Amino acid sequence: MAGYKVEICGVNTAKLPLLTNEEKETLFERIHKGDKEARELYIKGNLRLVLSVIQRFSSSGENVDDLFQIGCIGLIKAIDNFDTSHMVKFSTYAVPMIIGEVRRFLRDNNAIRVSRSLRDIAYKAVYAREQLTRKLDREPTICEISQEVGIPKEEIVQALDAIQTPVSLYEPIYSDGGDTLYVMDQISDKKNREENWVQDISLSEALKRLPDREQHIIRMRFYEGKTQMEIAEEIHISQAQVSRLEKSALKSMRTYLS
Repeated sequence: MAGYKVEICGVNTAKLPLLTNEEKETLFERIHKGDKEARELYIKGNLRLVLSVIQRFSSSGENVDDLFQIGCIGLIKAIDNFDTSHMVKFSTYAVPMIIGEVRRFLRDNNAIRVSRSLRDIAYKAVYAREQLTRKLDREPTICEISQEVGIPKEEIVQALDAIQTPVSLYEPIYSDGGDTLYVMDQISDKKNREENWVQDISLSEALKRLPDREQHIIRMRFYEGKTQMEIAEEIHISQAQVSRLEKSALKSMRTYLS
């Protein structure tokens, strides 16, 4: 996949259109009104984004045409579910959607086949976890998921493990312009904590300017080496909320330090 063809799935990649910010806003207004032509134009205007994302899976051995088609499915889902009121870039929302769609494709087509019954258990567990997270406003435990679906927790753990695809520590999982969050950012480091360098960059002063909850999250995350999931369980909010608060706090601290 290193050498991309000029034509993929019948699409001449050398002639893909580029949309300006103004064109994107105008098209989305039309899309929200049910304009199918605007939807098609928006899809075509973001195919370069799909090409960019699928390059990350160049080592998968899958056919580039297949990956492109799957990536386009993720793009279409992102367009159909994007909420402009959230005030984030479309690419910020779309990239994880495209990546997720490609990963599901690779997982389901993995050479090491997972039995249908095991996949069914895993999908039930994932759905139950999403429902419980919204209901409880936090990540549910395996025991809670087990009770929700009526399946022994041992089987759930086995099923969830079976559908996981190994990823690199440097695999991007979230991007906001040039500010990318990687897998390694979600893992705690209990040996190499940041106490040795915080004083050198006046981090303590920047930390004091944060609201109490953000201070607490940053201290647990970087001083105590806890994961976002551990923090979420401790302060009784969802992991997604922890991620948003952490990102906002770090942005405020960077602004102060600059």
